[in-house]
Amino acid sequence: MAELSPLRRRMIEDMTVRNLSPATQRSYVLAVSKFSRYFDRSPDRLGLEDVRAFQVHLVSTGISWAALNQTVCALRFFYGVTLGHGEIPERIPYAREPRNLPVVLSADEVVRFLEAVASLKSRAALTTAYAAGLRVSEVVALRVGDVDSGRMVIRVEHGKGGKDRYVMLSAQLLGILRTYWRLARPEHWLFPGREASKPIDVQVLHAACRSARAAAGLDKRVTVHTLRHSFATTCWRAAPTSASSRSCSGTPTCRPRHATRRSRTG
Repeated sequence: MAELSPLRRRMIEDMTVRNLSPATQRSYVLAVSKFSRYFDRSPDRLGLEDVRAFQVHLVSTGISWAALNQTVCALRFFYGVTLGHGEIPERIPYAREPRNLPVVLSADEVVRFLEAVASLKSRAALTTAYAAGLRVSEVVALRVGDVDSGRMVIRVEHGKGGKDRYVMLSAQLLGILRTYWRLARPEHWLFPGREASKPIDVQVLHAACRSARAAAGLDKRVTVHTLRHSFATTCWRAAPTSASSRSCSGTPTCRPRHATRRSRTG
């Protein structure tokens, strides 16, 4: 493994001290690295005009506004915090967010989509993303003990911004998760990866979305985030729940009530 440069190590330390999530740290380091490679110079030797030129280059490649703004956030952090140039960040502009309506699925489309997911585990995870309105990073990080059937909530740790929160657990989703647990018997991670000691990879769920969309014959672009948007509009109505239950003598499920509570004492 290549040794970290002092500058990169300092930036990582700055992010760690500020409790930025591992995913944010990786994206910031990658963005600054791309910036440096574009000019073939160390980023601490590049200035505001170079940042502007790099932004123009990114726009010319057709980069999405979200990806462009993530790069802006990374460069603002690098210059403002790691290099201590407090006057520069405010002069690095964000891209204007387009006013596009998000893609959402109807209840019937959700049924078709979830029934087309081939893998039990992936179907369970995607159903949970839809039924609880979770981000893909939050779904893969769920542990068996995060499902609290006593209070009918799911604990989400280190969500966006590193914050913990609770989301609703419907009776339908609990029933589905219990069926999944009986079939898959996960121990620690609710949706484990190939190695039980690690959670399922987000790319597995992204791939499952692509395959299920094609198999279901949907002409909409479907991602895990699409399910999150669809949750907000349909609020987990009974139709997709019953269909998901039918399609999987296991789709998602969880351990019986007494076993889903994680001790929070001490």
